[in-house]
Amino acid sequence: MATIFDTAKFILEVCGQMSTMKLQKLCYYAQAWSLVWDDAPLFDEDFQAWRNGPICPELFAQLKGKFSCTTDDIPGDSSVFNDMQRETLQLVLDHYGDKDMQWLSQLTRMEDPWKQAFAVSDKAVITKESIRTYYDGL
Repeated sequence: MATIFDTAKFILEVCGQMSTMKLQKLCYYAQAWSLVWDDAPLFDEDFQAWRNGPICPELFAQLKGKFSCTTDDIPGDSSVFNDMQRETLQLVLDHYGDKDMQWLSQLTRMEDPWKQAFAVSDKAVITKESIRTYYDGL
């Protein structure tokens, strides 16, 4: 199975340099729509409900101290994805890729998976099941 780093690498290869916050949100939406459309996660890593929206701690640790990032900052391998996964990733980027980090952050904080986890505690895990259930209902 791919990792969040593979996903981040794919996103950066397609979109180019971006803020670390935007990358986090695009990885989140890639995971969400993969759970719905492909009925499988893209990667095992979880997201937590941080104040600015969903954050994957492993990706955060990799990019800590950086405002923006490029493919050079990510150790992933984008070639690991099959055609179905690449299509899902591209559809996510077609829809969300041109949005700025603030817009994406606000959107994630208006949606139930983040709100429910954040209500439990700051940095509570946003479960894959809550993500799948919410986005499958849209």
